[in-house]
Amino acid sequence: MAGFQDIIGQEQIKEHMRNVLTTGKVSHAYIINGEKSSGKEFIARVFVMALQCEKGGAEPCQECRSCKQALSDNHPDIIRVTHEKPNTISVEDIRRQVNNDVAIKPYSSPHKVYIINEAEKMTVQAQNALLKTLEEPPEYAVILLLTANVNSLLSTILSRCVVLNMKPVADELVKKFLMHEMMVPDYKAEICVAFARGNIGKAKALAASEEFENVKSEALSLLKYINEMELNEMISAIKKITEYKLEINDYLDIIAIWYRDVLLFKATNDVNHLVFREEVQALRKTAQHCSYEDIENIIEALEKAKKRLDSNVNFELAMELLMLTIQENS
Repeated sequence: MAGFQDIIGQEQIKEHMRNVLTTGKVSHAYIINGEKSSGKEFIARVFVMALQCEKGGAEPCQECRSCKQALSDNHPDIIRVTHEKPNTISVEDIRRQVNNDVAIKPYSSPHKVYIINEAEKMTVQAQNALLKTLEEPPEYAVILLLTANVNSLLSTILSRCVVLNMKPVADELVKKFLMHEMMVPDYKAEICVAFARGNIGKAKALAASEEFENVKSEALSLLKYINEMELNEMISAIKKITEYKLEINDYLDIIAIWYRDVLLFKATNDVNHLVFREEVQALRKTAQHCSYEDIENIIEALEKAKKRLDSNVNFELAMELLMLTIQENS
């Protein structure tokens, strides 16, 4: 299925899109801005399918020829812009797949739609090339830019697009989805929700990941015994984590949530709102050892480590500094 009712949360975006479909006032360009895995591609897919649907209306019928072609990714008038270089959408990609193609009228639909996923990867030259089409688009052309970083797009592009910002999905909606649709047990759903922070795609990936459980166990084991470990032991424990397919930021999030639990338990002595409540003995012990300032230092160090890794600082150095800060404050 792929209708607006299948999109969890994002009420403002759904309302805007339904309104466009009902009134027929379609803009030539839209930007859907939201973090990685938050569901931008799915929203674009539903909107574009409804836009091309032969029956018209605010929902795709999913039964007409156009909808069936869209569902099978085989629609002649829905063009997904591809790029060979993994981290770059080049000026040639835009010229070849958008600019040189847009003058050709739609094959069988009222619109010709171009979907540019990971639009933040467009070079400045690629964006300037796209601008030429955005400035004078043919009547039938609709361009969708999907991005995890709207600030990477030129202001001249932003000013010619309708910008739709995705919002974090409410925790209870994410939990309900995991439990009802993916049959995830209550406790595991809560942990996935805590990590996903309103990102439905991330919650689904964590719920389906066997490795997540292993990474979580190893991270908690490290945190419980960190005071007794030598630096080289800590580093080899982290290297082991990198063998899993999970991103290092997910690992750092496990540590961050552990210390948020420590902080919460220290402040309230209440187990009910803890994410890792099955580890209450270890949390109690850590809370007794750490002052509020210690915990804040660790949470700050985690944010610093993330920034260092984003800036391509040497992995071992960034993790060494983090582990030493955790050890000093534990």
